[in-house]
Amino acid sequence: MNENDKYTTIKKLIETNGSKQRAALYLGCSVRHINRMINGYKKYGKSYFIHGNRGRKPSIALDAKIRQTILDLYRTKYEGANFTHFSELLKKHEHIQVSASTIRTILMDEFILSPKAKRITKKKTSEYLNELKKSAKSKKDIANVQNTIIAIEDAHPRRPRCAYLGEMLQMDASIHLWFGQQKTQLHIAVDDATGAIMGAYFDSQETLNGYYNVLHQVLTTYGIPYMLFTDRRTVFEYKKKKSPSIEDDTFTQFSYACKQLGIELKTSSVAQAKGRVERMFQTLQSRLPLEMRLAGIATLEEANEFLNHYIKEFNAQFALPVDNIKSVFEKQPSKEKINLILAVLNSRKIDNGSCLKFNKRYYLPVDKNGHAVYYHKGTSGIVIKAFDNNLYFCVNEKVYALESVPERASLSKNFDFVDKPKVPKKHYIPPMSHPWKQASFEHYCSKQSHRQKENIA
Repeated sequence: MNENDKYTTIKKLIETNGSKQRAALYLGCSVRHINRMINGYKKYGKSYFIHGNRGRKPSIALDAKIRQTILDLYRTKYEGANFTHFSELLKKHEHIQVSASTIRTILMDEFILSPKAKRITKKKTSEYLNELKKSAKSKKDIANVQNTIIAIEDAHPRRPRCAYLGEMLQMDASIHLWFGQQKTQLHIAVDDATGAIMGAYFDSQETLNGYYNVLHQVLTTYGIPYMLFTDRRTVFEYKKKKSPSIEDDTFTQFSYACKQLGIELKTSSVAQAKGRVERMFQTLQSRLPLEMRLAGIATLEEANEFLNHYIKEFNAQFALPVDNIKSVFEKQPSKEKINLILAVLNSRKIDNGSCLKFNKRYYLPVDKNGHAVYYHKGTSGIVIKAFDNNLYFCVNEKVYALESVPERASLSKNFDFVDKPKVPKKHYIPPMSHPWKQASFEHYCSKQSHRQKENIA
């Protein structure tokens, strides 16, 4: 249209002998250039106004074969990747180096929107596709147009970052089809100051075990953070339940572990309050499933092993540098202390066989020398399942190891030859200063408001 405008203006100027100054003002050029166009029109006619590069392919244009390869790869191997991640994957795996803006142009020409597209982009594309649907010749064309629209996630508002590394870690879990055919829960802890992932763990459900594993990674790698910011799930905050038993009171487990470590536990039911971890899941959901699919991950064990090196690469790319950020992580606790603090407790009673039942199996309390200790029927105590899955039994301010009682004897005294009598196996018994002493834990539980109401009733 610009070329046609120049042509009609110069033609009218010559035919009417008009003002060159007015024509120059209208076209936004100088009078000298008006004279140049007049001479060109008289010599070549209308063809003078056609740009010399019209119809020519730019020398820096992407080859048609590479363009088609990019489209085919996005529709098959890298389906669902956002455009920036797609450009990184092309460079890493396919040795095709193109910018994210070039990829956006190629895919937008085919009406393929990014999973992270903004609302305004989706709205404009939808309006254009609706016009195409009206002019579509068949139902097949309408179906193809409709399938190009991709849903996007809602955005979260921003808030200032914390000043120091370890000042606040946001923890949460996200259920998603991360790998395989079943949805799983990814538990993570994100540092608010740097945006780095401090710990990550996959589990089949959002459980205390998942958050314990994340906290274990934080404690062993970085140290003790100042604060944990979570949602109001029963893993962190107690909600009134029908059963008053300790094993149902999941709040006391995690919060008491934080109390022993000196970690402040803050909760909120508003998702936007912990926007750092919510937005982190948006990024991970658009990148991690594709990375795990390319790596052939199929089981929880493989997924958690894959996270070990992927999180390091992820933090190197996305986390803020920590050179000028002061760390407020406290000194790392000993492995023995971490193992005992990140424990799960259950109350049990001794039966008439001097044993207790836990997880459908019978256990016998033994001392550090491996000798059995017998208590009267009905004696109450706490079964302590440490982080390394070792079992202990705390009763009357004493701690014992638990030895499994097999359902059936492995050898017979009458029919099998036994070379030497079995020597009792020695067990490690935590000292009395360990954090899960029965008296201190029950004293902590009794201070909670819901237990005080139960005692009054």
